[in-house]
Amino acid sequence: MLRSHLGNYCVAGHTQQADHGKKASGMNYKCFEVSKADGVAHVKMCRPQKANSMNEDFWRELPQILKEFDQAGDVRVCILSGSGKNFSGGMDLSFFAKPEFATFDNARKREVMIGVAANLQGVFNRIEKVRFPVIAAVQGACIGGALDMIAACDLRYASKCAQFSIEEINIGMMADLGSLQRLPLLMPEGLVREMAYTGQKIDAKRALESGLLNQVFRDHEEMMHAVFEIAKTIAFKSPLAIAASKKSFNYSRNNGLRDSLEYVGLLQAASLEPADIGVAMKGKSGKTDSTFKDLSPLLMAQDSDE
Repeated sequence: MLRSHLGNYCVAGHTQQADHGKKASGMNYKCFEVSKADGVAHVKMCRPQKANSMNEDFWRELPQILKEFDQAGDVRVCILSGSGKNFSGGMDLSFFAKPEFATFDNARKREVMIGVAANLQGVFNRIEKVRFPVIAAVQGACIGGALDMIAACDLRYASKCAQFSIEEINIGMMADLGSLQRLPLLMPEGLVREMAYTGQKIDAKRALESGLLNQVFRDHEEMMHAVFEIAKTIAFKSPLAIAASKKSFNYSRNNGLRDSLEYVGLLQAASLEPADIGVAMKGKSGKTDSTFKDLSPLLMAQDSDE
């Protein structure tokens, strides 16, 4: 459900979810537990008592985490999950309790709101922009802003108890952080419109059948085990080729076929690495895992929150 107040923040080890990898050094967050091992990062929302709802700390911390991963270049895939019974109940309603949201009785206040929406959209845009794939692992409720978030992820998996809804209409709002734009690229538009107009939930089975999910699992434990195996498989591939593939997917989403084909040709010429091909072929012929170099760290001048 949507939450209307802030709660106590979790402490490490509060949840029963297995901890994969080592805690990333120097990263202490209020809303997330972060670990990283062998190229696989795990970003786990850790406010289960508040259904992992998205408060101010969430919106500040998530882009910081992704930015640091992308900057370093040693993360090859990232798993985004939630602790407790629910993935996330979406926007914490305390966010709207601030005085500036009390009234929109003049154009200047409404103009500020446009900037607020753009900043929040930018958090989920970063999921698309990072050089590595982001995998959503969903259990229980995934509603409102949480659905906006997983729509921006590369891959989406769920346990059979998962439920999805465009919850905003139930509190007198339209969704404005990406669901109305991204979901029709994944699911039949008629179903997305139905969800947006009625606020009704769909279960994991229908989400899988409609194209939102890659796969559904019996329970949370089975899902997390499978998701980490998928992540490890990705992490063993050339990170340069994975990053280029993601760029190509994102470009094709917003451009026509002819422009996209021209773009991928240029991208291939820029990113093709003979050394990586040699490593991959050697591993394939020897039926062993290939070892690739990490991506180079980003230059600060390349970073952008736009």
